[in-house]
Amino acid sequence: MRILSRYILREYLVPLCYCMVGFVAIYVLFELFGSFSRLVEAKLPAGVAVKYFFAYLAPYFQYLAPAALMLAALYTMWNFSRRSELVAMRSNGIAFHAIAAPILACAVAMAGVVAWMNEKYVPMNAQWATRLKSCRFDMAKAARGARLDYRNAKDSRIWSAERIFDASGNHLGEVTITEDRPEGARRWTLTADKADFLDGEWWLSGIAIQHYDESGAEKATPTPQLDALPVRVFTNLGETPRDLMAQSRKQQYNSVMGKLRHLATNTHLSEDTRREYEYAAWAQLMSPFACIIITLFAIPAGVSSGRQNIFKGILSALGAFFSFYALVIGGMIAANTGCIPPIPAATIPYAIFLVLGLNMFRKQR
Repeated sequence: MRILSRYILREYLVPLCYCMVGFVAIYVLFELFGSFSRLVEAKLPAGVAVKYFFAYLAPYFQYLAPAALMLAALYTMWNFSRRSELVAMRSNGIAFHAIAAPILACAVAMAGVVAWMNEKYVPMNAQWATRLKSCRFDMAKAARGARLDYRNAKDSRIWSAERIFDASGNHLGEVTITEDRPEGARRWTLTADKADFLDGEWWLSGIAIQHYDESGAEKATPTPQLDALPVRVFTNLGETPRDLMAQSRKQQYNSVMGKLRHLATNTHLSEDTRREYEYAAWAQLMSPFACIIITLFAIPAGVSSGRQNIFKGILSALGAFFSFYALVIGGMIAANTGCIPPIPAATIPYAIFLVLGLNMFRKQR
């Protein structure tokens, strides 16, 4: 990395860190106003309290990150213009895209962090934080409230588990599984003390299974010796822990793959629900690109604020920021009401503002 690139990166990372820390601090203080007394009463360990705040904030990171990137880019480019550093760089033959490259690289890296948060961290932790808060920070009560319910309409199976021993769903307790015949009659009902997903298969222990004939009447098991085993592997259960957890979570906490698999395995969903899930999946897939698009607007706005009027640059950047998210919300409404198919509704706002941002960036060259 060249000396100039390191200098630009340092000048940009300082306000970026201030902005991120400031946003997180505002959130923590706001949350403490409503929860401080309960947190003190619950006597949560410090590590659990920190995890709670991060997990509760995580779903909103996809909005905080673009805002922080925008403010940091505005301040950095305004500073360069105000101190005539930008003129000095350009007069020495340094291209504008080379000056902006470290800032854009940070935006790309932040987009990767947002994508990881949405796909990995939020699904594993956000619902736990919400449940912990609803249980007044009683960890034992929150653990007992972690119930799982899953319906596989494609294979006519229903799962329920009274206990979830880990966030991944690989280990369940007090499990009940039912399977119906294609015509709707019950085929069998299984209860197990514990279900463990090991090496791609479900191993159940403490099993009791009841079979039914075509009329729905109870019948003797056709495999008594097999059903009497204390631990047994069920190769016919095609559901994975990821499937089970995806359906048991709130929609906004699911990963993109979780939303799409939910649609694939639940053919009974209404058209309105399918549109809502499909739009949510594609909107979440596109959300990291907001970091790049907003930065493309902020860099030229910061330059113009240093050359002309600081308020003009700030207002143009804020206008682009709020216009972008207004169009995103408009796409969501249009998709959920059936006016526009979900995929175009989720992608068109990003495509429009990417073209506009690239055009503004090109003019600065």
